[in-house]
Amino acid sequence: MIHKEYVNRIVDLTDPSKNIIYNMTLEEAKALVKSGDPEAVRKIDGQFALFTVEGKTIRMARSIGRPLRFFIAKLKDGPCLVLAERIDTIYNYLKQEGLDDQFHPSYTRMAPAHYITTIELLGCPDPSPVFNRFFTPERNKFKNNDMEQIGQLYIGTVYEEIKKWLKFKAKEGPIGVTFSAGIDSGSIFLLTYHALLELDENPSRLKAFTLTVDGKGEDIKQSRAFLKALNLELFLEPIEVRSSEINWKKAIKVVEDYKPLDIQDATMNLAILEGIRSRYPDWKYIIDGDGGDENMKDYPIEENPELTIRSVLNNPLLYHEGWGVGKWKHSLTYSGGLSRGYMRTYAPSDLLGFEAFSPYTLENVIEISEGIPFIDLTDWDHEKLYELKGKVVAGGVKAVTGMDMPVYEKRRFQHGVVGRNSFDKLFPEKETDYRLEFLSMYE
Repeated sequence: MIHKEYVNRIVDLTDPSKNIIYNMTLEEAKALVKSGDPEAVRKIDGQFALFTVEGKTIRMARSIGRPLRFFIAKLKDGPCLVLAERIDTIYNYLKQEGLDDQFHPSYTRMAPAHYITTIELLGCPDPSPVFNRFFTPERNKFKNNDMEQIGQLYIGTVYEEIKKWLKFKAKEGPIGVTFSAGIDSGSIFLLTYHALLELDENPSRLKAFTLTVDGKGEDIKQSRAFLKALNLELFLEPIEVRSSEINWKKAIKVVEDYKPLDIQDATMNLAILEGIRSRYPDWKYIIDGDGGDENMKDYPIEENPELTIRSVLNNPLLYHEGWGVGKWKHSLTYSGGLSRGYMRTYAPSDLLGFEAFSPYTLENVIEISEGIPFIDLTDWDHEKLYELKGKVVAGGVKAVTGMDMPVYEKRRFQHGVVGRNSFDKLFPEKETDYRLEFLSMYE
């Protein structure tokens, strides 16, 4: 439940109950953030968005899986810091207080994942935030001649995170996988299935939900083939929606962003989750494969004119954080990379009352993926890079579960749930259209 806490003109509109911290209490975790010690903050195990106040000093820290925004309003007696998960939450508060004339969405700030963000509320003008990284995974630390070991370590870490979640969070009730049968969602389904068996839980808690628009799309065919190959067809449950129900404008309001690929993904994510919610009013837990592409650097480089394979492989955490805090192209309003884009997954599930979990976004998992010697394994070859993910993940799933996971050609979620000729009818082509729709929310 959202609450307000006034401390030295701090307005807290966050919900701390959404944090998942395994190895300490919330108070202990906040004390580590207050210390400002990056090594101490890295010890927090789980998903979190935390802030602390000490005099005029505010410190924030978050992982990818939990958003945290802030806005500095000006009062007669000094600055007021408003903290929330969403832009519209900040706006509605300011409107309630008669301060909305100070608001513009671009004035809000996203605390970037993997950093301690420090603000000093000193007056007008307040100084810029200071960012201190608390997550610094070692790159290329594994040997390139042992692919089997790399896969086992990477997927083994994902598996341990899933087991922790099942034991400490999703202890009872059904669990849904948003399932396209791609490498990421396929591996998450099989690992969750195996974990339930190992924990002596009933695997019938699990369902694989696959979206199909107007009964079409390659994902539904792929999902059936994937599960049939493993004799697990009974877990599949298609979620069928009509193309008239696909609404990208609604997704923009939910996600509060305008990047076309993220909005397209969010639109389909919203559609499948609305379908699940309509069918199962009390369903709570959703698990998905978001973050797997970022970890294995598995995006078509050719589609982005700003990228080369050298920029992808030479820049640590590029897909997780964008070009990086303090860089010219880093957005203070939105952060960058998956730190920004994860709202495509988080916001629709949160809006509809689900508790979503994306194991691939956790620091413990990313730390392993960053240790993979991508350059040595690919020799700067695009095709080798794209093939690497399937080899590592499938090999890891085999090592952990004993199952041979089918591997299919990569396809974006939003492209796999509709017929080939339908996609262009559902979404505008230009980013300008998405941006204008977003800005219209506050005009």
